[in-house]
Amino acid sequence: MLYDQYFIDELKDRADLVRLIEPYAPLKKKGASWMACCPFHQEKTPSFSVNPAKGFYKCFGCGKGGNAFTFLMEMEGLNFPEAVQRVAEMNGVPLPQPIDDRQYEQNKKRKEEKKQLSDQVIELNKLALEFWEAELDGKSKKAKGAKEYLEERGISEEIQKQFRIGFAPDSWDSLLNHLKEKGADEKLMEQSGLVALNEERNSLYDRFRGRIMFPVLDVNGNPVAFGARAMGDDQPKYLNSPETPAYVKGQHLYGLSQSKDAIRQKKFAILVEGYLDLIALYQFGITNVAASLGTAFTPEQSKLLSRFTKKVVINYDGDDAGIKAAKRAIEHLLPQDFEVKILVLPNSQDPDDFIRQNSAEAYNVARGKASSFLNFTLDASIKGRNFANPRHKAEAIEDAMPVISAIKNPIQKRESFDQAMNFFRIEDSGLKRDLWLTIKNGQRAEPAVVQKQVRRATQAKVTVAEQHLLELILHDDELREKVLPLLEVTDYEMLATAPVYNAVYELKKRKPTVESLLELTGDDEFFDDLVPLLMMAEPKRAAGDVLDEVFHDAENCIFTLRSMAIQNRLHDVSRELIEAEQTGDQARISHLVTEHLDLSKMHHALLNKISQT
Repeated sequence: MLYDQYFIDELKDRADLVRLIEPYAPLKKKGASWMACCPFHQEKTPSFSVNPAKGFYKCFGCGKGGNAFTFLMEMEGLNFPEAVQRVAEMNGVPLPQPIDDRQYEQNKKRKEEKKQLSDQVIELNKLALEFWEAELDGKSKKAKGAKEYLEERGISEEIQKQFRIGFAPDSWDSLLNHLKEKGADEKLMEQSGLVALNEERNSLYDRFRGRIMFPVLDVNGNPVAFGARAMGDDQPKYLNSPETPAYVKGQHLYGLSQSKDAIRQKKFAILVEGYLDLIALYQFGITNVAASLGTAFTPEQSKLLSRFTKKVVINYDGDDAGIKAAKRAIEHLLPQDFEVKILVLPNSQDPDDFIRQNSAEAYNVARGKASSFLNFTLDASIKGRNFANPRHKAEAIEDAMPVISAIKNPIQKRESFDQAMNFFRIEDSGLKRDLWLTIKNGQRAEPAVVQKQVRRATQAKVTVAEQHLLELILHDDELREKVLPLLEVTDYEMLATAPVYNAVYELKKRKPTVESLLELTGDDEFFDDLVPLLMMAEPKRAAGDVLDEVFHDAENCIFTLRSMAIQNRLHDVSRELIEAEQTGDQARISHLVTEHLDLSKMHHALLNKISQT
């Protein structure tokens, strides 16, 4: 019985060697490896080493070593196909249909042909790269313009050489003719992606024209693809190689060929989005950096990076797209057991702009304050959302759960889950239990289920003060006009009824109705039920009565809401203080301590006011 070699190699990479060996030899973590007394011979001092990142074990006492398959063959007396089956079962990987000898030979031949074609494309890429490098060093006006552009971007000649940056002339056939002179086959040229086919004329033309060329090198330094950047306003700004026999998107990291030694030496990697971000950091001496080529970070890139380190700092752009991309990267890094931190630079700057405007020292200081992946995820989940709104809270939890679900270590997963529940102020034990059961085995929480569960646990939490104040002002035009200027946004912005308060402000002097309020609160079942109840309440002041009593009543409600808002902010400040202490951010600690003291004084003064009324 035979299995396809590709499947065997993939299974070997995916096998959890520590979990597989643990029942036979209790392992203890030591650096990047795990140590134990050898299960193959008697010893008192541990000399049996397991390196899960590289997928092998070795005993320095008896000399035995190998991978997941050889371990089971030795320990359990299995033959190779049986060992493959056992490893697949232990890692939850479905077995493909076994192949016979003839099919095996056919698959082997196909893979050899594919490898040969890949090698031929790489050879063409080498010719193209040398051509573009020579063009950048040429005397033409366009080449000088390319040089000036690189100088304006602060990219030194040394870095240009190190990253083999080139220039594709603004011509339809200069590279095509060059490759023909070198004896290249037209069909192979088209397969390489260096040229494209004009179907109307049935002729080939250069794909990259008038652009700065950034080669994508594999870890061995072979050019497998190219990124081409426009120098002016040409669109698209970036033009990338298509997939070819030598290049599959999402399987390479830009700059890793140059930075892999620094990553090993420093024991962590900085992950950025684009070519220029990486080059800027590299030029300023920060060389343990790789770029995800502008595409969404993939599980394959995660596995590739894990060959060199198990620690990563993600430094993507601070805009909404960058935050979403960082979250996706976290979800692929955690299953590979990475230690992940997130760096969002001040004013959402990208690494290129920040390091050029500041310095490498300033960048390293900022990097030292990078957030844990969990704090980043939780903060990102509530951005632009009202915490007290059940739908918003459900959406925030829905955003955060996939990251927690991706955590490999069961203890860390549970601690992170508990921290998230505290962050979201989820006290309902039934909801916590349901959410935990959903994610503890790595399942993705269904959005509809999460929203239903969170709404069930939170929608009844309208406080007496916020409801009473709304009932007072919705039915009394004179009172509303006098009370609204006293309310501050911070008094109600975190309340379940915040959209109703916003609607009242938006209506201004117009009399609120069920229809006008629902139109402004949006399509939400919670408000569909609440607003009619508020509008059906009896007015608190009869016609002709003085305003004093209801105004005093409303003022007390405002004091109560303000007290609640301060308590909530105190809760947040306490959490932020813990985060700041974890990162050693002394300036932030000092600021938060001052804010905590000021808020405590305000809260005490408010409580005195409430008690005196």
